[in-house]
Amino acid sequence: MGSDVPKQFMLLAEEPMLMHTIRAFAVTCPDASMVVPLPERQIRRWEELIREYGFTVPHRIVSGGATRFHSVLNGLSELPSDGLVAIHDGARPLVSKDLIIRSFREAETHGNAVPALPVTESIRQLTDGGNQPVDRTSFRLVQTPQVFLLKEIQQAYQQPYRPEFTDDATVMEAAGFCIHLIDGEPENIKITCPKDLIIAQALMTRPFH
Repeated sequence: MGSDVPKQFMLLAEEPMLMHTIRAFAVTCPDASMVVPLPERQIRRWEELIREYGFTVPHRIVSGGATRFHSVLNGLSELPSDGLVAIHDGARPLVSKDLIIRSFREAETHGNAVPALPVTESIRQLTDGGNQPVDRTSFRLVQTPQVFLLKEIQQAYQQPYRPEFTDDATVMEAAGFCIHLIDGEPENIKITCPKDLIIAQALMTRPFH
């Protein structure tokens, strides 16, 4: 993001981005337990922001790890071994109520649910000799929340870390579980660069779904 401020603390609609993300789940699943892994050096600042903005949504803060894998592992260790868990990126504050509900419902039926979008642009694969076209209909862009049976995702996270673990679905797959894809949402963007904040700000003016 080109900023000294961690992106999850950047302001979006006059509030730190992470507050919007947490609230989306609290509104949709008011009885759910919420665990938020944060880098240890950011915890004090988050506690200050909570007081500054009067943020009252209940959640537990745990220390994150060196990678996403280790942060999720620390968060899962705070949860029981029954029920379902949704694992979501703090930088996806526009997740809708509908997507959260659908993810849980599909996971109840299939054991897990991972939202994904079709690729709408032409793509090419790099090769030793240059590059070649690839059939885009065979590919999907993966989003969060990714919802799993707690006992299965906790089991999957007992395996050693590997660099190819870019999300929770890859961890589950490496442990031998099949992944069930569901329709994601184009508006459920991950804020990665400055222009994404502008897009998110525009989308935030729409009613919450």
